[in-house]
Amino acid sequence: MGALGPRDVHGGWDLGLCGAREVHLPPGPLFRVEGTAISIPCSVSEYEGPTLQHFEWFAYRPAAPEISIGVVSTRDPTFSYAVFSRRVQSGEVSVHRLRGDAVELRIKRLQAEDAGVYECYTPTTDSKYHGNYSSKVVLKVIPDTLWVSAPSPTPRPPLRGRMAGASPLQFSLSEGQELHLNCTAQSQTQQHTHLSISFGVSAPEAPVERQTLQEVIGVRRDFAVEAGGRFAERYRAEELSLAKAGSEQYKLAIRRVRPEDAGTYHCTVGEWIQDPDGSWQLIAEKRAALAQVTIHSIAKQLVVSASPPDVRLSAGEALELLCNLSGPLPPVPHVVYAVGWELSVGDGDGLLVAWLDTDGVAIIGESYANRQVGRRHVSLQKLTPTPGSYRLRIESAQPGDMGTYHCMTQAYVRSPDTQLQEVASSRSQGLKVHMKSEAVVLKAYAWLPIPSTYRGDTADLLCNISVESTQAVHVAVSWWVEVAAGDEESQGRMVASVSREGVAELSRRASGGDMSVDKVGPECHRLRLHGVQPSDEGRYHCAVTAWVRYPDRSWYNARTVKSNSITVYPYALAMDTLFIPLIVGAASAIFTCIVILATITCCFMRRLRKR
Repeated sequence: MGALGPRDVHGGWDLGLCGAREVHLPPGPLFRVEGTAISIPCSVSEYEGPTLQHFEWFAYRPAAPEISIGVVSTRDPTFSYAVFSRRVQSGEVSVHRLRGDAVELRIKRLQAEDAGVYECYTPTTDSKYHGNYSSKVVLKVIPDTLWVSAPSPTPRPPLRGRMAGASPLQFSLSEGQELHLNCTAQSQTQQHTHLSISFGVSAPEAPVERQTLQEVIGVRRDFAVEAGGRFAERYRAEELSLAKAGSEQYKLAIRRVRPEDAGTYHCTVGEWIQDPDGSWQLIAEKRAALAQVTIHSIAKQLVVSASPPDVRLSAGEALELLCNLSGPLPPVPHVVYAVGWELSVGDGDGLLVAWLDTDGVAIIGESYANRQVGRRHVSLQKLTPTPGSYRLRIESAQPGDMGTYHCMTQAYVRSPDTQLQEVASSRSQGLKVHMKSEAVVLKAYAWLPIPSTYRGDTADLLCNISVESTQAVHVAVSWWVEVAAGDEESQGRMVASVSREGVAELSRRASGGDMSVDKVGPECHRLRLHGVQPSDEGRYHCAVTAWVRYPDRSWYNARTVKSNSITVYPYALAMDTLFIPLIVGAASAIFTCIVILATITCCFMRRLRKR
C-alpha cells in the first residue's frame, strides 16, 4: 500500500503554506450510472523532484470506510488488491497518464459495488514532507433507469440496453412525401438530470456507429434544437421539425424526403448530470432503431416516350403527336408535371413549340406566335390523369414544321406551403416529321431605267419579280444600300420596304432627302430617290420574300431571294464644273488689282516727297 507516513499524517500539516505539494481531484460527489464508463482525473502541483510523478489509487467501500483497497498504480503492476486485480489485468480498470504530473483513473464498466470514496495518492519526491500528498472524491453508482422505445406494430418492452434487438419498421416512400417518426424516452432516476434526444440516420446496410450515424435533428441538454450536417439548411427552410408531445414522446417530421434520406433511422437518448464543478457529464446513453426507410427516386421512375415514331403529311394538314409519361406507381398527389415539345432542325438549338406548366397553362413558342407568322393554331392538351398522356396538335402544318420533335417533362414536388421544387427531368427520343410541300420558285432582278443620274435628279430603281407556284403567294419587297466601311466588307442598310399586305415603310436617307416606293407593274416595284446627292452614292439591291397563307390564317416564309446589285452615282452638273475656275479667276484678278494699286500709290508718294 506504499509508505504510510505521508498518507496517514498529511491532515496535520499546514496546507496553506506557500509552495506546498497539492493533489487535485474534482469535487464530489460524482454520480454515475451502473454499466457505464467513468474517468476521474488527478494531478499534482508544487512538487519537487522529477516531472514524472507516480500515482496510486485507493478505494474505500461504504461497508468498511476505514479500510483502503489498492486499485491501481503507475509504478507497481502488482499493486492492485484481489477485488480489482482481475479487472486491472483485463484492462477494465486502468490508469492513463495525461502528462508527467497528471493521470486518469478509468473504469470501463461501473459495478454497483464500485461506489465509495476514491483516493489519489502521490509518493513523495520532495526533500521534506510539505503539503498534502493525496485527495479524495466520493463516487456514487446509481441504477440505470433510462429507457427508450420506438413504435412497433406489435407491443414490445422499452429498451434498457444500448441497442434495440427487434427489427425496425419498414417504410417505403416516394420522393417528396412526408416522413414522421416517433421516439419515447424517459428516466426515473432520483437525481436531477437532463435528457438529450437525437434523431439520426445511417446508410442502408451500414453498421450503426457514431462514425456512420449522421444526425438529422436533436434536442440538446439545454433544450436547444439543432440540425446536423446536411440537414441544417433544410431545418432553416422549415423542411424538418422536432416536437415534444407530452412528457415522454418526441416527434420527427421531414416534409419532403429526398433520395439521399434513405437509410435506417435511430433515436439516441442521452442522460446528463451536472457535477459539483459545474461541468455536464453524459452518464447514460441509449439508442433505438426506429425505421428502415426506402426512398423511391422520381428521376429513376420517370419515363417519357413519344409517338408515332415517324410522321409523313402534306403542308396544310393537321399534325398530331402524343407524349406518354410514366412515373411513381401509384401516382402521388404531391408530384406535378410540366410537359412541352421541342423542334430540332439540323444541328441547331431546339425551338420551343408549346409548353404546359404545372397549373395547366399552355405557352406557345415565340416562333409560332409573332408578328411575321401571326398566331398559329397550336394546342397542347392533357388527355389522361397524372402523369398520363399529352397531345400536341398543329392545325395547319407548314414546311418549317419538318424536323425532329422531342417531348420534354419536368417533375416537381409540391410542399405543404404550395412551393414547387424540381426533382427530375426527362426527354423522349426523337420523333421524325416529314412533309410533302410544293416548291416556290422566286427570282428578283434590279435595274436602272436611266443609267446616268445627276446631282439633284430623281433616281428610279426598279425590281422585277418572277414567281412560279401553284399556291397563292404574297410578296414582300425591301430595298437595301451597301455602304463601304473602310477596308471592311460592305454593310447593308435597309432603305425602304413594302410588306406582304402592301404597307410601305421608309427609312432615312444619308442625304436626308425624300423617297417613295410604288408598284409600276404586276411584278415590278420601284424605289424613287428624289434630289440625289453625293451621299446617296452606293450599291443598291432588292430582297424579295414569298409568303404563303395557310387555312389557320398563319403565314409561312416559303422563300427569300436577293437581287443583283446596281450602282447609283450622282454626276456633277456642267455649272458645277465652271464654278471652281470662276472662283479662282476672280480671286486672281482681285489680287492683281491690289498689287497694281499698291505700286501706283508707292510711286505717287515718292514724287510728293521730292517736291
